[in-house]
Amino acid sequence: MTSTLIVLIAGIVVVLTAVYVSWRAGRLDRLHIRLELAREALDAALMRRRAVVLELAGSRLLDPATSLVLAAAAHEARIAGPEEREHAESDLSGALRAAVDQERFREKLSEAPGGPDLLEELDAAVAKVVYSRRFYNNAVGVTRTAQRRWLARTLRLAGHTEFPSFFEIDDDPPAAMATE
Repeated sequence: MTSTLIVLIAGIVVVLTAVYVSWRAGRLDRLHIRLELAREALDAALMRRRAVVLELAGSRLLDPATSLVLAAAAHEARIAGPEEREHAESDLSGALRAAVDQERFREKLSEAPGGPDLLEELDAAVAKVVYSRRFYNNAVGVTRTAQRRWLARTLRLAGHTEFPSFFEIDDDPPAAMATE
């Protein structure tokens, strides 16, 4: 009787351990999916911001020097490799701040034909980058914490996936946009 009870308890412990390990592996898998989706959303937001900046630069609503600076920064961000991407996107943020924070920039642009729509698109694109990066970095933090747990490391629940890295850029919006 006691040996049957010991076998039964051991069986229950094994089943509960297997269920827990399976649950942790499933959670880690869901976190990786969330991380991939967040990365795609961030990439889309950065691409949209570059497109709007290029549209603004080519709109003939700005002076030629400002248009050239914005177009060059957007182009550099577009062609940047993985190693230079954060730096190039930060440079685009800086160029955008320099352009938008010029005196009476928003007033001049909103008075031009098509200007208000372009301003609205630009505001939305800049805000989307900020939110997408925060969401992505949050997903990275949660995934990294889950991957660091002893059970995930010991049983290699993450498989051979890379340890995710944060996407750190200067994405502060222009002062003229932040106040509205």
